[in-house]
Amino acid sequence: MSNFAKNTRTNLIPCLRYRDAPAAIAWLGRTFGFTEHLVVPDGQGGIAHAQLCCGNGMLMLGSVDEQSECGRLMRQPQQVGGNTQSLYVVVERVDELCARVKAGGAEIVIDIQDEDYGGRGFSCRDPEGHLWSFGSYDPWDDVDSGA
Repeated sequence: MSNFAKNTRTNLIPCLRYRDAPAAIAWLGRTFGFTEHLVVPDGQGGIAHAQLCCGNGMLMLGSVDEQSECGRLMRQPQQVGGNTQSLYVVVERVDELCARVKAGGAEIVIDIQDEDYGGRGFSCRDPEGHLWSFGSYDPWDDVDSGA
């Protein structure tokens, strides 16, 4: 028996921290197409908690807070000399998104390309160094088709 929630849109929600969370929320919306589901300011110019939607997925984020219990456990990419994780987002119009991401000033670390495993994709860093990959490869396709 699994403890994972079955009756939810998604039961895996990544969480990130940003030094300038209000700017990150605006940039993620403008550049990646995320929409605001919930944004809770912290009363000091930052964000206590935000929920951004992308398709059936969600990203939670907030301002860097080294005073909170959870905040003390997290590190920014610059603090560890790179990333210890990345996010992969399944998209339909990869080339269109890549052009928008380049125009939005993201650092493209793997340019758009056809992948050996199927689909097309690219990887970039957002303005605070978080690593993102976008592609048309959908690992659920094999599951849905019964392969």
